Amino acid sequence: MTFDPNQSLPQEEVTERVDAAIEDNEVVLFMKGNELMPQCGYSERALALIDKHREEFETVDTLESLDEYRTALERHSDRETIPQTFVDGEFVGGSDILAKLDEQDDLGETLDA
Repeated sequence: MTFDPNQSLPQEEVTERVDAAIEDNEVVLFMKGNELMPQCGYSERALALIDKHREEFETVDTLESLDEYRTALERHSDRETIPQTFVDGEFVGGSDILAKLDEQDDLGETLDA
């Protein structure tokens, strides 16, 4: 049994999912993998940083259709890298930005915006 990380869902469907996740959640993390099994170090790092400051937030596994998620996310952030974090509909950044905000003791405040 093999795992195909890019099942190529229709772009329109993925775009709708991204738009809804950003609009419907205070904090949403688009990541590779899920909360129980992050599939890249950057996603794992972003997850841990957010989890350090928030009990409730949404995660979206982009591996289901990676190229389409990259395209949809780029519309909101001008970046196609993953992970990406949004707070109240605004792009915050990936794991590097989250780490920098955490080092400056600003991440908790940012996630509660």
